[in-house]
Amino acid sequence: MTALSDTALRVLTRIKHPHDVAGLSPEERTVLAEEIRQVIIGTVSMNGGHLAPSLGVVELTLALLSAFDPGRDKLVWDVGHQAYAYKILTGRQEQFHTLRTMGGVSGFPRPAESPFDHFGVGHSSTSISAALGMAMARDCKGEDHNVVAVIGDGSMTAGLAYEGLNQAGGWGGRLIVVLNDNEMSISKNVGALSLFLSRKLNQRWVKRLKKDMESWIGSLPYGGDLMGYVRRGEESFKSFFTPGMLFEAFRFNYLGPIDGHDTGRLIQVFSEVKDIEGPVLVHVLTKKGRGYAPAEKNPTYFHGVGCFEPETGLVEKPGVCAPSYTQVFGQALTAMARNDSRVMAITAAMPEGTGLAAFAAEMPSRFVDVGICEQHAVTFAAGLAMEGFRPVVAIYSTFLQRSYDQIVHDVCLQNLPVTFCLDRAGLVGEDGATHHGAFDLSYLRHVPNLTVMAPGNEAELPAMLATALAHPGPVAIRYPRGAGEGLAVPEQVEPLPMGRGQLVREGTDGLVVAFGSRVMPAVAAADTLAAETGKEIAVFNARFVKPLPEAQLLELAGRFPLWLTVEENVLQGGFGSAVLECLSDAGALSGLTVRRLGLPDEFVEHGSQKALGTLCGIDRDGIRAALAHLLGL
Repeated sequence: MTALSDTALRVLTRIKHPHDVAGLSPEERTVLAEEIRQVIIGTVSMNGGHLAPSLGVVELTLALLSAFDPGRDKLVWDVGHQAYAYKILTGRQEQFHTLRTMGGVSGFPRPAESPFDHFGVGHSSTSISAALGMAMARDCKGEDHNVVAVIGDGSMTAGLAYEGLNQAGGWGGRLIVVLNDNEMSISKNVGALSLFLSRKLNQRWVKRLKKDMESWIGSLPYGGDLMGYVRRGEESFKSFFTPGMLFEAFRFNYLGPIDGHDTGRLIQVFSEVKDIEGPVLVHVLTKKGRGYAPAEKNPTYFHGVGCFEPETGLVEKPGVCAPSYTQVFGQALTAMARNDSRVMAITAAMPEGTGLAAFAAEMPSRFVDVGICEQHAVTFAAGLAMEGFRPVVAIYSTFLQRSYDQIVHDVCLQNLPVTFCLDRAGLVGEDGATHHGAFDLSYLRHVPNLTVMAPGNEAELPAMLATALAHPGPVAIRYPRGAGEGLAVPEQVEPLPMGRGQLVREGTDGLVVAFGSRVMPAVAAADTLAAETGKEIAVFNARFVKPLPEAQLLELAGRFPLWLTVEENVLQGGFGSAVLECLSDAGALSGLTVRRLGLPDEFVEHGSQKALGTLCGIDRDGIRAALAHLLGL
């Protein structure tokens, strides 16, 4: 990382309003781009965040704010991974150091945070559809501002983007789409579309051919007239050799590819496209991680990164951390796949994030990254299962929501043996409301044929994976982000008895029925309460929300009159609801006092997992307090 001059931030500190960007000279824009990168690197090194994507679009952001007025025009960023420079330049420079901290600046565009954030995002491929809705609303209201969607090439793998393009082309109104092409989403892009977008001409060869042809044609009789025909055909030639023909098929005017780090050229193009009637797509080429050597060298790692040393890019890891649930899952699945050739692993653009990189390296023919296509991933897995394979679909809980219909109709209705591994279930931390896996128990447990379970610690995860792969129908396993308890993971695992939990702590004064990530905090809370008051609380690790361990729960109902259910899911329709339904249907609620703990009926803000657990009252201290209240202490 290069150091700033003695006049550090001499341009950025002058930007008090987005309008100030438009008045800068080319030299000042160059300095400002460097200063913005320094601020982003410094802040992300302390807070973590999406570094490489935002570094790659600094010049693009400057061009957008020079050509458009975000106080009047609508700028819609896809996903929001690339919006840090935009946040800095739209009134959040002084607060940017609070990025992704509780109560601070969000890591994603958020209209409640700023009037310049025109649409809230956190999942990919929504920008074109949202911008199209805004553009049609503009026309219906008789207004004339511009609407711009900025979408990455990785997001263009999702069907939603093409649904938006299709409608926009058929509509024919004014809409500007900026395709930021860095040949990556999180990991390297995959699929035919990625190959198509990456196709480039040898620029020197093209220029030499063009110059020679113009010289030869100009020497002919009527050469001037012929040149007119040639120039009219030039766009068709360009479209043949670039992705233009794809977007022209959607009836978009296509411009590009354009150097996404040439701010002057970008401003010129954006200024021109504002006057074009009909939808326009501007294809921009950028480099992910631009200006920071570690991120340029390893953009996948620095896509979303934790704290690191900015001078070197190295992550400081104090002490020895327990393996994460993600790592345990990846290692267990790889080991099981060695012994079962039917096992295939599927992910949606996140082989590293879901722990499948090692599986992909060892068994590439049995690993499929479908791109940002969660719906396709599920139906694709159903096709594999129909032909005798045992597909394992590893997707973050929040992203699996997109494939709900496919889970119901393509997998569960046909009772196919597809295993869904839901990483990042529960509170994920600094990415906030768009990324918390708060709803999966509620949207999965009511689906017929689907078994739903969660390990109480990382040592149980391999056994649950073995249970799923041995089961003849669909199974979902949810597990949290981050490190486990440091427990030894057994080398030999056996499937668990279906629908059976485990009493992990004996007691006489009350019962905690805990699920998944809340089992160990419940044990710790019971231990703390015992040390403080002498009250002994039993803790039951349910393991399954479907099928529930009903026989065990009914037996426990005869022993304990005071119950507390604990889960890291919204209470509505979650684990506690399932327990209450079970007790009520069996007529076992009489004489019982049951209280539920879980996530509230609201979108939980961003902050550290620890802080959010405390905020929601589901950590050790929150469970201990709930137990004390239940016991009347």
